[in-house]
Amino acid sequence: MRLFNSYARPVLSVTVFGIKNCDTMKKARAWLDGHGVAYVFHDYKAAGIDKAQLVRWAEQVGWENLLNRAGTTFRKLPDADKAELTEAKAIALMLAQPSMIKRPVLETSATLLVGFRPEAYAKAFG
Repeated sequence: MRLFNSYARPVLSVTVFGIKNCDTMKKARAWLDGHGVAYVFHDYKAAGIDKAQLVRWAEQVGWENLLNRAGTTFRKLPDADKAELTEAKAIALMLAQPSMIKRPVLETSATLLVGFRPEAYAKAFG
C-alpha cells in the first residue's frame, strides 16, 4: 500500500544524513522545510554511520562523491593518509571521522543525493 499526498504523488520516506551545525545542512533543511518535504534527520557525527551504509552509497554514487576532500578534517590528515586513496581506504576514513562524509546525503527509496543543490532537490521533489 502506498500513501499519497493531496497532489496524488507517492509520499516518499526521506532521510537526511549529515551534521547538525553544518551550514550546508542548514540550507538543505531550510529548503526541505520551505517546500513541505517531511524528513527524518540522522546526525552521523552524533549517532554514527555503519560501514554497510557507506558501501551501499559508494556503490550508488561513487566513493569519490561521498568523501569531503574540501573539509578541514580531510585537509588536516597526514599526507600518507590522503595518498593513494581507494574505496576501502576512503570508507575507513569516513567511518573513523564522519565529518569527512560530504553533506548532506539525502536518501529516499528512489533517490540518493549527495551535497545540496536546490535544482537537484527541486527535481527530486518537484
